Amino acid sequence: MPGARRRVGAGASLSRPRLEHAVSTDRTADEGGARQAPGSNGQPSVELSRLAEAVRKIERGGGRGAAGEQPQGTAAQWSAPTPAAAPAEPVAPPPTQTRGPELSGEPVEAARQVLAAGGAPPALAEAAVDALGERAGERLHEDPWLVLSLAGVRVDQADGFARALLGAACRPDDERRGRALVTWLLERAADAGHTALEWPVLRAALEKQSVSDADAALRTAVENGQVMVFHDAQETPGAAPGAGDDEAPVTLLLGLDRYSLAEESLADGLGRLLNTFEAAEGAEGAEAEAWEAAASAAPSPSAAELVRAVAGSALVTHSGGEAARAEPAALVAAARAAGLRAVAAAHTEDGRRRLGQHLGEDAAESAVTVDGLLSGAQGPGRSEDGTLALDVLAVLDAPQLDVESAATLVESVPDGARLVLSGDPGVLWSASGPGRAFADLVAAKVCPHVASRTPDPGPIGELVSGIGVGELTQVEAPGREVVIVPVHDAGEAVHRTVQLVADSIPRAIGVPAAQTQVITAGHGGAAGTRSLNAVLKERLNPGPGRFAGFDPGDRVVYEAAAGRAVPGVVVSAEAGGLRLECEGAAVLVPRDRVATAVRHGWAVTAQQAVGRRWRAVVVVLPGDAAAGLTRSWVYTAFGRGERHLSVVHGVEQALPGVVAEVPAKERTTRLRTILRDQAEGI
Repeated sequence: MPGARRRVGAGASLSRPRLEHAVSTDRTADEGGARQAPGSNGQPSVELSRLAEAVRKIERGGGRGAAGEQPQGTAAQWSAPTPAAAPAEPVAPPPTQTRGPELSGEPVEAARQVLAAGGAPPALAEAAVDALGERAGERLHEDPWLVLSLAGVRVDQADGFARALLGAACRPDDERRGRALVTWLLERAADAGHTALEWPVLRAALEKQSVSDADAALRTAVENGQVMVFHDAQETPGAAPGAGDDEAPVTLLLGLDRYSLAEESLADGLGRLLNTFEAAEGAEGAEAEAWEAAASAAPSPSAAELVRAVAGSALVTHSGGEAARAEPAALVAAARAAGLRAVAAAHTEDGRRRLGQHLGEDAAESAVTVDGLLSGAQGPGRSEDGTLALDVLAVLDAPQLDVESAATLVESVPDGARLVLSGDPGVLWSASGPGRAFADLVAAKVCPHVASRTPDPGPIGELVSGIGVGELTQVEAPGREVVIVPVHDAGEAVHRTVQLVADSIPRAIGVPAAQTQVITAGHGGAAGTRSLNAVLKERLNPGPGRFAGFDPGDRVVYEAAAGRAVPGVVVSAEAGGLRLECEGAAVLVPRDRVATAVRHGWAVTAQQAVGRRWRAVVVVLPGDAAAGLTRSWVYTAFGRGERHLSVVHGVEQALPGVVAEVPAKERTTRLRTILRDQAEGI
């Protein structure tokens, strides 16, 4: 946690306290070294290099959902797109119908015929009508590359489809192909977290797809309203905001309407809160005195600082580690004691549970999840105007808000209310959508920011705090809180991981296997989640896998929506699907969704673990994972353990360098620029 720990010597090695157990290595997916891409002035740009590398990874199939797992092949090698996970059916109350009527009839049949003529699976017909409308068949016949708008379709498949329909008229520089590729590349970029991309990056990506005049394709996309274009002034280090803007170099960005408008909407909503708020010092003296009394009674100096900041502003950002979660909780408790309608919202049910520990008896009403608050299942409900019926809202785990969910949340906050966005800036950003709303808001400096000075306790807290500032420090762990398990290869890593979870940690630490979570670098590889889960199931809950590979008692992860992984346990299998217990709720996953929406969950990725903590955590770092690791990944994974952390260490000396030099995967966004422009009255 920034500010909580003193800096220590750079390059310190990760300590290796003695213990009789160990674990190992695996492969991380889809990250590699960046190559230089030319900037608009003809000079190499590190930023463009990073973004170009992101686009290259996207082109290789590394977008969300595909996870880089679909094999590349010829155009004839079609596979149906992975269906989106359907909302689970709660046992009680009955589910609300949100899906529209099943698509059928002439539009689907027309689309099916065109798809079959082009060699594409007819099963894509319903998805085509859903994406392209009732004229899907006609539109695909006129523009075969529109097939790229269907989830999971690759460029080589779309080209093969077009060749089958157009014959000799099919050319790589066809204007229709260029238009479709622009949208496809921006959608893949959104999967990687970007809300926009620079013109040179998109141009380079189009050229890699054999588009001979990439600039013309981009101009056509802009002229047709297919994408939005922005001219953002580049910031000069050390210059005051707004200084010399007339001479500042300009970055040309392109973005899809959906995400560009979400950023604009979010910025407008934040501005609305700031402009409709009356600070306590401008109100009646009694209110100002009440806020000051609450600050004086706060449990820590950082909590007092947060209370005072909220008293004077409608919008406040707050950063800190796990221990700092007590500070927004103290704010909400003080506001409720003063008669205000106040709630605190966490990202997950586990986060809500931990938040409730700080709120005490009032937790049932004052602690919610963001999804529960917005859906009305939790919290105070809505006022007549549709906004949330509250005066103070503290949102924890704010880095997990993608730009669209952040815009929806802010739009729901009523005029005159106070909003606190709190989170740990060191963790991985949102997996559910593009953007980095919390980081951009903090960087824009348009509202008060409180950086907690409350450190996370114990050896794990000390280790993670050092990682947060780029230092991999040695820590004393007299109670075996941190154990390093060196390994030489993936096979040893898997063996040691199973030994730790099933035997060593329960015996030496006293934490049972059911409360121990394995975190590894990716799904694939010899020590990825799939391999580890197969071995852990065999050891901890062996069975024939009677329902799609699952048995009662299996630990699983259920992806209820893109980027929203919920841990659970298999209860039973029945005609309707797979019955799970997920964080205290009964869930029925339909049969046709089980294969794509449910994974075994003894081992997960760091992104799946964000927002949750376990009594013991085993982090597996295989040797071939080093190239894909970042400081934020290490910080997130190491910080999930409450009582114990074992690190199965196979990356040797690469880890200190990663922590010191590779902060995070970059994301290109516009929110910070929009907020600063608004603040300057532009």
